[in-house]
Amino acid sequence: MVNSPVLVLNQNYEPLNISRVRRAVVLLLREKAEALENDSGVIHTTNNSFRIPSVIRILYLVKRPRPEKKLTRLEVLRRDEYTCQYCGRQTKELTLDHVIPRHKGGRHVWENVVSACIRCNNRKAGHTPREAGMKLICQPFTPRVSGYFIPPDYLRRHNEWQKFLPLWQRGEED
Repeated sequence: MVNSPVLVLNQNYEPLNISRVRRAVVLLLREKAEALENDSGVIHTTNNSFRIPSVIRILYLVKRPRPEKKLTRLEVLRRDEYTCQYCGRQTKELTLDHVIPRHKGGRHVWENVVSACIRCNNRKAGHTPREAGMKLICQPFTPRVSGYFIPPDYLRRHNEWQKFLPLWQRGEED
């Protein structure tokens, strides 16, 4: 019972962690957190009884660095929705293209890498889109990283967590 998982939320209700009941009760007793949801169980001590928390919220804002999505071929293709950013063709046979070629000072960063079909990539070659007479459909951008990942098996077992999680975490959106 004291090893049951507890969803820990930041002051702004952002998921921070999955803790255990024992740690959650300590945070509650020290008045560093508040219980938002309680399980049906109770913990009995010699002096007191405590309802088992299922979701707690830290009473102060915990600042943590935002994770960054790694720049990989697969992530660029996902961001661009498997679409050539020059002709708009949707296919799984895409390459990566540096908008400003690396030999011209372009960097390997999210804002300079797009997906391109083989035909468009060969046509553009080592030129900028302007030099090649091509136009980007969408400007490349750094994708937003979703916050803390909560394993799906926890979500299936703890329905009371659902209302505290963003839609992407619940599986309602991709």
